[in-house]
Amino acid sequence: MRLLTQSNISHVIIIASMLIISSLTFLTGYFFISKQYDTMEKEIAETKHRLEEHRLEEIKREVDALIDYIEFRRAHHTASDASLLQEQIVAWMATVRFGTPKENYIFAYRVHDLRGGDSFATMLVNPNRPDLVGELIADGYTDAKGVPFRQLALEGIRRHGTAIVPYMYKKPGSENLSQKVTYFRHYAPWDWIIAAGAYMDDIDALLEQKREALTQDTRQDITSTVVIFLFFTFIAYGLAIVLGKQIDHFFTQYREEVLAKTKELQTLNQTLEQRVYEETTKSTEQERLLIQKSKFIALGEMISNIAHQWRQPLTELSALLMGLKFHYLSHTLNPKIIQEKSQEAEHLIDYMSQTIDDFRHFFAPDKQKTVFAIIPRIDSVLTICHASLQNHHIHLERKTPRDARVRGFQNEYEQVLLNLITNAKDALLLTKPDNPTITLELTVNEGMVSLHVKDNAGGISIKPIEKIFEPYVTTKSGSQGIGIGLYMSKMIIENNMQGSLIARNSDAGAEFEVRLKEEV
Repeated sequence: MRLLTQSNISHVIIIASMLIISSLTFLTGYFFISKQYDTMEKEIAETKHRLEEHRLEEIKREVDALIDYIEFRRAHHTASDASLLQEQIVAWMATVRFGTPKENYIFAYRVHDLRGGDSFATMLVNPNRPDLVGELIADGYTDAKGVPFRQLALEGIRRHGTAIVPYMYKKPGSENLSQKVTYFRHYAPWDWIIAAGAYMDDIDALLEQKREALTQDTRQDITSTVVIFLFFTFIAYGLAIVLGKQIDHFFTQYREEVLAKTKELQTLNQTLEQRVYEETTKSTEQERLLIQKSKFIALGEMISNIAHQWRQPLTELSALLMGLKFHYLSHTLNPKIIQEKSQEAEHLIDYMSQTIDDFRHFFAPDKQKTVFAIIPRIDSVLTICHASLQNHHIHLERKTPRDARVRGFQNEYEQVLLNLITNAKDALLLTKPDNPTITLELTVNEGMVSLHVKDNAGGISIKPIEKIFEPYVTTKSGSQGIGIGLYMSKMIIENNMQGSLIARNSDAGAEFEVRLKEEV
């Protein structure tokens, strides 16, 4: 027997929808309630930690302030008054109370032997145990849980000069034991141990009050959430029922349409072959036009890219020809100059030829990456553009303390660097700052190689600055650029070499950073 048939599909959908909605509601509610209680317990734990830290800081401040006060008093008394000053300090410590309520106090020992023992110290002050004042005390004394808190305090003092020790002790005026944390500090000039403690049982009471309040709030939140869940569950049930009825109506209408379409198909079957031929011819023609259009678009993009890359080498070739003409007219042309200029021209022509190869294979999937050094690539690019920079009186500053190696396509890397230098040069020629400068800085940090190209042309005005990397976005006039250089450079670095190209404005101008992973 089939579970799902055409006649019962709406009922199956309704029942399945209700089961799914109920399950999701139950799981979501369970997760929410569990999360609420977990959050409550976490908040209580954090509150307890903060209160204990605050209480500990309070007793530390009391002891540290007391020692600062003793130092102040010692600085204004002579050595002959030391005994009298100690008596005054002891009498004053016995009156000190702090905390809320004022139940915390200061107590102090005069140490005879920091190593401990049955008579390691004499009790100087203890408002809670006046019967011990003036008596010798032992380090082996333990609290109700067997904690030898004096031994623990001496161990901490011997190591660090201070100690923080938790133990059980009686509150003043009470016979009940309470959790207490005490801060001990050794005052070496008088060989005293000065301490202050704070009782923690009130923190538990505060936490219990907070727990009750949070529990009540959590229950209210859970109740509200359950009501909302139930409300939306019933709405979902109603939508499921409506959907089931709509499906019934849809299938009925669908059967009627199928019958109508069957009749149409019988009629169209007679002219099917002719219609197929006409549609095939139309589709083929559209596909041919699309292919032709895509070829023209790709050709236009390629010509734009080559033109953008060739502009600088062509300028350099023009400068070389002008230089040769100048030497010829000034009768200073000699074989050495011809040899030098010929080599420079050959280098530029090789670069232009290599640029065509690079662009021809730019999107080819079979390009092989190589590991190359950065400084030789910088030298190669500067060989191309140094004459143009000199002609425009632009100073080039290099900061390359050490070389680094990266993996990628070195020719494309050079194209990116040439783009960045050319953009910086054009910006300097546009703004004409005093002492126009382009700075190349190579840094290596945590396995990343960064090449910074900076200028002092005032910065990039386009906002947001990341828009500068979009195609056909440019700050130059139409005769100087069409806005694809930075777009292409970012695609080379990020898509082809898995690095990053970042633009930012510095105090003086624009800064571009090319980041790649270092190859060791």
